[in-house]
Amino acid sequence: MIADVLRHFRPHPLLRGGHAQTLAGAYLPGPRFAYAARQHVVSLPDGDQIVLHDDLPQGWQPGGRAALLIHGLGGCHLSPYMQRIAAKLQRRGVRSFRMDLRGCGAGITLARLPYHSGRSEDAAAALETIAVLCPGSPVALVGFSLGGNIALKLLGELTDQPCGHLDRAVAVCPPADLTAAIEHISRPRNRLYERHFLRRLIGQVRHRRNLLPDLPGTDWPQTPRRLWEFDDVYTAPVSGFGRADEYYRRASSLPLRQGIRRPALVIASRDDPLVPVNSLEPLADCPAAQLEIVDSGGHLGFVGRRQGADRRWLDWRIVEWVADEGVSGPAPGGSGNVTVGPIAVTVT
Repeated sequence: MIADVLRHFRPHPLLRGGHAQTLAGAYLPGPRFAYAARQHVVSLPDGDQIVLHDDLPQGWQPGGRAALLIHGLGGCHLSPYMQRIAAKLQRRGVRSFRMDLRGCGAGITLARLPYHSGRSEDAAAALETIAVLCPGSPVALVGFSLGGNIALKLLGELTDQPCGHLDRAVAVCPPADLTAAIEHISRPRNRLYERHFLRRLIGQVRHRRNLLPDLPGTDWPQTPRRLWEFDDVYTAPVSGFGRADEYYRRASSLPLRQGIRRPALVIASRDDPLVPVNSLEPLADCPAAQLEIVDSGGHLGFVGRRQGADRRWLDWRIVEWVADEGVSGPAPGGSGNVTVGPIAVTVT
């Protein structure tokens, strides 16, 4: 179903249009969230490791609700949206785990293979780890942009199978059709964003190569000038997809949408400069998905008129969905039938 939420989100009058919303979402300052998380290192079946940042609310009891947050392209646990959501969930009594994707944040030297939009197996490993750390706690999966595609892909692959204690999910501006998204961001009016992400990605790879000199796939004949070229010379071949087009086909979550069984909230905007909204509309055919499309929210923006504590409508919509006991999903249980390999948890 597509929910009409226009009455709930009203863009700030000075932030009309997708570009203004996107930039405000990224750069509008907000309160600082002092880092006090406990780190958990999760070993993956292929030998790489990722890091979870555990923000434990005061008074949280075993069996209380938890959430796994997955960042987007070029981000990490310190991305502003990750910090804001973790802080607001903490105030609602929800224990959150901010996940650094492979080679990101605190795990920059812990993985040889790169992260990408299809790493649903890493999200599954994180959820199984949280089930060990929080036995009996229902868990919501929250993904932003690239992380949103990972979340939807995992839900589609799971169908009715349990994975840790996962019972619901939120995906914000997910590039569910990666081919459509790469074509959209490559349009002239959106090239500013493509160049921004390309610089960050190339910078990340070069920084990691300085720390790990034998990092695979970093000897490029020339520096990529488009995101498609970066994926074609680095992400796809190093990750086992061969070429970029095959990576986009196999890592997109949209073809798996009919497998989604758990309640999933998908938030999108018609003026998103990174993700074309028409590529998300087929999700409306999925009975378990609630697709909320606003006219003007940009990409991870949704900065509106003041409602309560601040103007971050997106934050409160996510917190509402995660903490709402009226959202029905599978009952929490033990580890399920998803094979994620042996999981080792190291507390540092």
